[in-house]
Amino acid sequence: MVVGSWRGEIGFMAAEGVEGDGLELSEEQWKEEEEGAFEAFVCPLTKQVMRDPVTIETGQTFEREAILKWFRECRDNGRRPTCPLTQRELHTTEATPSVALRSVIQEWRARNEEKEMDRACASLVGTGLKLPRGGGGGDEEQKDAALRALVYVSQICQRSAARKDLVRRRGVLPTVAEMLKSGSRRLRLKSLQVLRVLVEDNDDNKEELEKGDTIRTIIKFLSNEHAQERELAVSLLQELSGHEPTCERIGAVYGAILLLVGMASSKSESAVAVEKAESTLRNLDRFDANVKQLADNGRLQPLLTRLLQGEPEMQVVMADYLGELALTNDDKAVVAEQAGPLLVGILRNGDTPAREATLKALKEISSSEASAKLLLQRARILPPLVNDVLFSNGYLQTRLKELAATILANLVASGADFRSIPIDDDGSGRRTLLSEDVVHSLLHLISNTGTAIGSKLLSVLASLTRSPSTVANVVAAVKSSGAIISLIQFIEATHQEIRVESVKLLRNLAPHMGAELADALGGSLSSLLRAISSDEGGGVTEEQAAAVGLLGDLPEGDNSLTRQLFDLGAFRTLAPKLSELRRGTIRGGNRYMTPLTEGVVKVMYRATCALEEGPEYIEFAREAGLAPLFVALLRANGLDTVQLYSAMALEKLSLQSKHLTAVPPPQPPPSPSWLECACFGRKPASAAASATAGVCRVHGGFCSLRETFCLAQTDGNKAVERLVACLDHLDGRVVEAALAALSTLVCDGVDAREGVVVLGEADGLKPVVDILVESRTEALQRRAVWAVERILRVEEIAREVAADQTVASALVEAYRNGDPRTRQTAERALRHLDRIPNFSAAFQSKRS
Repeated sequence: MVVGSWRGEIGFMAAEGVEGDGLELSEEQWKEEEEGAFEAFVCPLTKQVMRDPVTIETGQTFEREAILKWFRECRDNGRRPTCPLTQRELHTTEATPSVALRSVIQEWRARNEEKEMDRACASLVGTGLKLPRGGGGGDEEQKDAALRALVYVSQICQRSAARKDLVRRRGVLPTVAEMLKSGSRRLRLKSLQVLRVLVEDNDDNKEELEKGDTIRTIIKFLSNEHAQERELAVSLLQELSGHEPTCERIGAVYGAILLLVGMASSKSESAVAVEKAESTLRNLDRFDANVKQLADNGRLQPLLTRLLQGEPEMQVVMADYLGELALTNDDKAVVAEQAGPLLVGILRNGDTPAREATLKALKEISSSEASAKLLLQRARILPPLVNDVLFSNGYLQTRLKELAATILANLVASGADFRSIPIDDDGSGRRTLLSEDVVHSLLHLISNTGTAIGSKLLSVLASLTRSPSTVANVVAAVKSSGAIISLIQFIEATHQEIRVESVKLLRNLAPHMGAELADALGGSLSSLLRAISSDEGGGVTEEQAAAVGLLGDLPEGDNSLTRQLFDLGAFRTLAPKLSELRRGTIRGGNRYMTPLTEGVVKVMYRATCALEEGPEYIEFAREAGLAPLFVALLRANGLDTVQLYSAMALEKLSLQSKHLTAVPPPQPPPSPSWLECACFGRKPASAAASATAGVCRVHGGFCSLRETFCLAQTDGNKAVERLVACLDHLDGRVVEAALAALSTLVCDGVDAREGVVVLGEADGLKPVVDILVESRTEALQRRAVWAVERILRVEEIAREVAADQTVASALVEAYRNGDPRTRQTAERALRHLDRIPNFSAAFQSKRS
């Protein structure tokens, strides 16, 4: 009987992936130490010691299941039931329990099992002391002996729960636990299985097992590379976690909850392992000490349950936990939706400690767009946050106001429409965050609180002024409060965050109150320039991008401001920086590179607007090589603002070429020699071939791109070609600026006919005509009509264009619907095409 059971257990091990070779005991070996069984104990049919002996009509005794099976076989074969030993036919198949014999057998079995258990325990304790720890090695016979003993202990304890206490008293648990560190995988697996049996429904054994570092050792198996060891370990932990003290011990092991969460959410673990891990985590979340760890590892529900259903003291603790977590954006939205109204209620009615814990939680939750909008719309956070905390007149800790200011900055950064979100407790909507008195209160706090609160409130206003729908309200309040001077003073602050936020706000205000800003900046210009020139941090900083953006957005027509910047060396400082940005030699690659580049281009464009104000600006443009630099920047694909201001700067520079060119002594005029028209791809032959060598055919003097800013020169790095390429840009502003720059080649004061030749050589005539035909915007139409009229002054081109009805129709449309100046220009163009008679010429002919 025992040998058969032992072998059955070994077979189970083999099925579990643990090799059982060499573990079986022969009947002779086993019976050497077994108290002999009386013959009466053995069933004649099974040849095994009986467990439920019964007696039949003939007085013979059998195992109940065996004799009932015999009777069934008799009936199935059409025979009357007989006695298996005497073959006598039976009148009845009644089987009477043999109570006395069963009692004797049980006593015999108990004596044997106790002896066998003692032998197995002694074998385990003795063998366990000799087994090596760590990676393999050791006597294979010792390992096999330990495995046999483990198998037997497991079997006996499964059969009799009372034996589990005997195992504990024999000191076996520490020995089996120590085998978890064995280098033999078979021993580790069997030890995990046996420990699971020993602790099942036995709290004393669980308490014994939690001593020492056994729990930590079991948890380490969760990261084992072998799936079977992981599964057995989590099954053991699941059983242990049902006992409260042991469960607390599991949660206290560093990394245990993370490993269990990973297993519970794994797609590669078996379904059994996942279910056991989930069950263990459910047991762990009964303890408050584990709730924060669970939330840290993505399991928020236990925390939220306590927050929503717990006593007020528990709610404060859970809110405090929330404030310490680093939540994902999805988790923030979940918390905002489920717990937002409760937290806002605590904020409104709680005491100071509860408010602080709640504000910490709301600070974390509000830091994503989706969760911030949920707090605004579902929880109605704004009234208590603004009125009860931020604008509170009573005593309130500065720390709470700092938290409230941070939360408000997070909320405003979400992009919600604050025009329709009331801050009144009654929800009347009469006052919003954009109301003049509210903005005045924010400005007052900025000027009269510390940098922590001030910087966040400046961020609030900076976010509100980024939106076209709300900037006007803030601008009006800033003007009515006279706060512009105090805002500018923050540029000089030593605290970096408040400097950055103030510059960002001023930059957003610049397009709406640029004149006031330009007048008030004064001595703060040098501070802005220091920030832009700073190399601290090694890359491009937010402060640099914001500062140069502010300077770039100030009115470029303010010559007084331009002079101040020139005298401070701003242009000479920024020109090399712009070259480095174009070449990519400035380290960065971050999100501030593009704003910095755009801002520097705008500031340098300001220098070209002042070229007529004094020769020092012309000299600077030459020294800095502004014209070649702006030509190169036309290739900044994807940076529309850079291309726009580069083209605008080139227009300003090119307009100076006719004044700067060095005109040589007069030469005999060349005879015109036109080959073919260039309007639709065929190019006119230039008359410059017979001109003085080196003389610009457009400006009639000695020109260069760097010295006289001439776009037509060969040293212009194909300036005209790059401007022509911009005529196909998707942004109409870039197209208009490029067309304006090209128009300087055919304007008054230059040889417009040669300018047309230059455009034709760059394949620029047809794109100009196409702009007229498309008429994307009124401004573009005006520019295109002017340029086409100049081009049509060349008779050869006018004759060819006259055959294109679309051009004439576009000019007629401009003549009919344009402003007065555009109509006059369109009329002249139509005369070039002979679409309107030249009446003045006819009148002159009659008078003659």
